Order: sequence, then structure tokens, then C-alpha cells
Amino acid sequence: MKPAWDQLGGEYESSSSVVIADVDCTVETDLCSDKGVSGYPTIKYYTPEHPDGESYSGGRDFDSLKKFVEDTLEVKCSVADPSECTDKEAKFIDKMKTAGADTVAKQLTRLEGMKGNKMNKNNKQWLFQRLNILQQLKDEL
Repeated sequence: MKPAWDQLGGEYESSSSVVIADVDCTVETDLCSDKGVSGYPTIKYYTPEHPDGESYSGGRDFDSLKKFVEDTLEVKCSVADPSECTDKEAKFIDKMKTAGADTVAKQLTRLEGMKGNKMNKNNKQWLFQRLNILQQLKDEL
């Protein structure tokens, strides 16, 4: 399962809504005990509906894990219906909608060039959130 989990982590490394992480319960015994982990490997997921965590019991291969993330966990901000967008994303949408197609194209090119740069996790997440929005606006404008 570890190779599939690592592959999933790589797949969602730049996600704006999903974090794939590991915890070594032989080291983090208190944390694992607090979260109700008693067998290994255990997969837990957290959503607004399950803030204390829920145990995952589906397939352990990459395709099964990815499908679960896509269907259950991943939230993508939609320019057409921004109800699932964060306030920050909604403000960016409003700003870019009024900026025009040329500005959107320039920003898209600039941000695409930054994808390989080193940055902290929050900045990387915001980069990919903006890229998602700009791509949608480019297709719309």
C-alpha cells in the first residue's frame, strides 16, 4: 500500500483542497491514540462533516484511493458556481473577471512559470487555486 499512498501524495501535492499525509504511529503514539488508530495501516479522512476523522475502508490500490479522493474529498472552485470557493478565491474571481482576457492570459503564463519554484505549502496551494480559476476564466472569456 505504501507505493500507492506515496503516488497519491504526489498526485495531490499541489491540490488546493486535499492534503495527503502520513503519521508514523510507532513514533506519534499519543496522536494515534487520540485519533483512535489501533491497527496499521489505518487511513483516516477529515471533512467538515467528519471533523474528528472517519476511517476509510475502500481499496488500497492507487486507482481506488484516487477515485475516493476525487468523489469524496476534492473540492474545486468553480467560476460558474463559486458557492464552493473560499472567500479569497471568490475575490480573485471577481478581480480577474473585470481585468479582461489579456490580463488573465498574462497571469496564467506568469503563474504557470512559477509551478516549479520552491515555496511553502500555503503559497503553493494558493498558486494552484489561482491557476484553476484563471484556466476557467480563459475558457470563459
